[in-house]
Amino acid sequence: MNETRSIHKWAIGAVLTATLLPLPHAIHHAYAATPAQPALSQTLNASANDLPVAALYQNLGDRLIWQDEAMVQALAAAISRLDEDGLTPSDYRADRLVDDYRMGDQSGEQARARFDVEATETLLLALDHLSRGKVNPQTLGSQWSGERPARRYSMVEVRNALVRGDVEAAFAAARPQSSAYQKLRQALNDYRALERNTSGPVAYLSASAEALRVGDSSDAVQTLRQRLTLWGESGLVAADDDAYPMVAVRSDVDDPHYFDTALENAVKRFQRRHQLTADGVVGERTRQVLNTPLSARIDQLRINLERARWLDGFESEPARVWVDVAGYKLHYQRPNGQQWDARVVVGSPQRATPMIHSAISHLTLNPTWTIPPTILREDVLPQVRRNPDYLASRNIQVLAPSGERLDPASVDWQRPGGVMLRQVAGSGNPLGRLVVRFPNDDMIYLHDTPAKSAFGRSQRALSSGCIRVEGIDELAQMLLRDSGSQQQVSSLIKRGSSDQRVNLPQRIPVQLHYLTAWPNAQGEVEFRDDIYRHDAALLQALGRPV
Repeated sequence: MNETRSIHKWAIGAVLTATLLPLPHAIHHAYAATPAQPALSQTLNASANDLPVAALYQNLGDRLIWQDEAMVQALAAAISRLDEDGLTPSDYRADRLVDDYRMGDQSGEQARARFDVEATETLLLALDHLSRGKVNPQTLGSQWSGERPARRYSMVEVRNALVRGDVEAAFAAARPQSSAYQKLRQALNDYRALERNTSGPVAYLSASAEALRVGDSSDAVQTLRQRLTLWGESGLVAADDDAYPMVAVRSDVDDPHYFDTALENAVKRFQRRHQLTADGVVGERTRQVLNTPLSARIDQLRINLERARWLDGFESEPARVWVDVAGYKLHYQRPNGQQWDARVVVGSPQRATPMIHSAISHLTLNPTWTIPPTILREDVLPQVRRNPDYLASRNIQVLAPSGERLDPASVDWQRPGGVMLRQVAGSGNPLGRLVVRFPNDDMIYLHDTPAKSAFGRSQRALSSGCIRVEGIDELAQMLLRDSGSQQQVSSLIKRGSSDQRVNLPQRIPVQLHYLTAWPNAQGEVEFRDDIYRHDAALLQALGRPV
């Protein structure tokens, strides 16, 4: 049976075409014994969801799929392993599939068809969640700006995997292939193993204790060794394979109460993995993080595997800008394969930077700044009411809704109505000399800043939502060059004219994403502060039955 069939439009509107392969001898009987039948058509007509169930059957020649117990067992086994992706196998009937198959197999043609369609719906739902996330990020309110990610896996691969009888290959086709996703998945497995294999409770560090550092000797140092070993650090405690079966222990720890340089290095590694100042000193913040339960980190990994599923596909873009909001970093992957990184300042917890998927369209050089309504209402108006010279001292102009300049003294600042405030271009402008713009509904952009010292802070959630980028002039020049423009940013800025718009000949994709656990450049998974308190809502959504 060699032919080509067109199947339905899939996710982003493209029509996929699948080449039907000959059925292998090993599974030929399972399909060939179950040709098109009225029971299947009736069951498909009664199915109501947005999954491509009917299209898959059409692509398989309208034959039942799950009429061999080995295939059903393979489906149940593959679903059970979704736990390794942070998903919940019980959402997909993993524990009931084989029993339901046997019951349907004994109950006649209509029951067999009904089970077959339900099993196929289960498969496609699991693949959908594995590919683009169980949770629709649009349901999380302000956390997400834009459309739900599209299904990205190939139905051709799924169809061919089923023809071969290789259910696991269908799941592999849907699972994100990015290196970051694979590292998060491995970390989830590792942390579950640590939790599973830790023998008995491990003492917590006292929250009120003094800071610990090299040279100290106390019972607290011994507890510190135990806590770090719990987190996977090796060589810090005396040999006890039963207590710590997952890590290497030592038989030559001279004094477990003494804070030596090996322990200091372990503390620094731990601090780097948890977005802490890596000074080797165990102060209040480091103690708090060390005392975090393993179960909380496991939940954090599940949460960020879900976010990684929303991101999947972005790595395939030849040029892309990615703002790692919770990591306070911007990464620009250039078309030539080079990566440019920069520190950023992001929105404060009160004015969180949203997650945005867009494409950079143009630059604004020597920008003026029209003060957004929230900042006007909450920050500027109270200042103006207290100090009549506030606007003049900052070169802020008052404009009528029509754009006409107004005398500040003519405005009733208790009831200013629809006036707008615009700060002129210059060294004191909060946008600096340069803005990188991309379409979005939240008026978010990347920009320069006169407040350079903020980049030196370890916690940089300080802005009103937009992204301040260290070295943005260098980024802007690369964006122009990589999109086909020969214009020089420095020369254009020196012209001095305000609000110069410079279009990119070719738009470059940009994503602003919020990730509280993510691999660093060395491949180690880092845990970050949940600065916007988004994790709890996503964890709750992940736990809801489908």
